[in-house]
Amino acid sequence: MKILISGYAGFMGKEVKKLCLEGYKGAELVLGVDPNTDPSDSLAVRSFSEVPEDTAIDCIVDFSFHTATPALLDFAVARRIPVVLATTGHTDEELEIINKAAKNIPIFYSRNMSLGIALLIELAKITALAMPEAEIEIIESHHNRKLDAPSGTALMIADTICSVRPEAYTNSGRSGQGKRSPEEIGIHSIRMGNIVGIHEVIVGTKNQTITLKHEAHDRALFAEGGLSAAAFIVGRKVGLYDMASLVDEQASAI
Repeated sequence: MKILISGYAGFMGKEVKKLCLEGYKGAELVLGVDPNTDPSDSLAVRSFSEVPEDTAIDCIVDFSFHTATPALLDFAVARRIPVVLATTGHTDEELEIINKAAKNIPIFYSRNMSLGIALLIELAKITALAMPEAEIEIIESHHNRKLDAPSGTALMIADTICSVRPEAYTNSGRSGQGKRSPEEIGIHSIRMGNIVGIHEVIVGTKNQTITLKHEAHDRALFAEGGLSAAAFIVGRKVGLYDMASLVDEQASAI
């Protein structure tokens, strides 16, 4: 599986490169794209316009920045290459570009590349359905350098819960005075130290509480997820895929 890494010079790009060199999921690094790459690196170029025409690429794994998505997808669609988008913070316009591109190539898009998070989301959905009277709160914790709050993952969890609770709505960073409504889903963000990522979903009634929690110990797990997604999407028909698609396939094989 020949991989092109977008965001090659970044922290996650380096993690994906490391796994490719180890042959994880049968991956083989053929090229990296990053405007900040070292000019002396023979495996990297600064833009997609510099990618040689004869470069054989089975999948692009993107851990760059959301503003790079339009150029990336223009390149991928032109060459009919599947893409794994592991970048967060896309604008509505960029999401529209992703959906349009997915009509021409297979795209795997997720705001979190952890299989464990995908399982957490599925469990939160089941719990919200099974306990319709329960109140639900989400707490997410990350390092002090993270720019966005709430995290994209916390929003994924909330969106999934709202999909099975039509009257539900989110309240990020509750403050001030006022009684909590039964339909409210609170989202709370913690930023400190070097926390890789912790997500908790607390589901409670007056008589019992269920806490679902996922903790990432190393950012390498997201690189593993990116290459697992690449292995999943290569050879797929045109369309938009996500972690739920991967989880469903793995669950059906059990």
